[in-house]
Amino acid sequence: MAFISHDEFEFLAGFIYRKTGIRYEFKKLYFLSKRVQKRMEELGLQTTDDYIRKLRFADPEQREFQLLLNLLTINETYFFRDFPQLQAFAENCLPEVAEKKEAAGKRNLRIWSAGCASGEEPYTIAIILLEMLENPEQWKIDIVASDIDLNMLEKAKKAVYDERSIRDVPEEYLEHYFTVSGNQYRLNSNIRRMVRMEHLNLGERESVRQKSAFDIIFCRNVLIYFDDISRKQLVDQFYVTLNPGGYIFLGSSESVGRISSAFKLKRTGNYLVYYKEEEAEL
Repeated sequence: MAFISHDEFEFLAGFIYRKTGIRYEFKKLYFLSKRVQKRMEELGLQTTDDYIRKLRFADPEQREFQLLLNLLTINETYFFRDFPQLQAFAENCLPEVAEKKEAAGKRNLRIWSAGCASGEEPYTIAIILLEMLENPEQWKIDIVASDIDLNMLEKAKKAVYDERSIRDVPEEYLEHYFTVSGNQYRLNSNIRRMVRMEHLNLGERESVRQKSAFDIIFCRNVLIYFDDISRKQLVDQFYVTLNPGGYIFLGSSESVGRISSAFKLKRTGNYLVYYKEEEAEL
């Protein structure tokens, strides 16, 4: 496989960044080259310049760009990932939000899993809601799971997982929420119905702006692929999207405080969480 040239890399990295907000540094040359080469072989193209022309001038509906993105996105996830954070959500944040909702005469919850990959995160959230809410059947629950990778969304919709994905699922949950066939684990329909899958590019600001009125946002291990400018733009939009009193959860290596001063920090249980103040005004 021939590496793409420095100039070709700079163009492709810039092209991807403008459309998605994801920044690829030059150290990702081999990573990008390998995936571009795969698309070129599929299309029967001989040179990277031919492929660049395809992206620029012969891809009006961005179908080829989407196929390239499907190869570029890395999706390492599993059920109940980062358990201490989920514990803070389940035992502290969720009961607080639910109690305030009930006090206001409301029984609806809206949660967004932004960058859901193959669905383990939003389905984990659904299981937690069923386990932690009193009379969950009396609640109107809307879990939106979005991702840029269409292949991952299709896998999420099928909701069939291997042993790697379910390695941290408690045994009683496996028995209650999954149907086992050999070494495959299929989520039961009551969990699948709780999650609504959406194709969404978090780098498209207008698409993200259409989201609103979420009580809780999960965007874990996604911002690491963005540069500082795109990261701040997205987190600021998350702030607008959240209801007052709502919570945002990022990955364990990510910090809202280093990106935006809009969110407030507090300790809940043994965990520090970021939230939007009740009295905050947009």
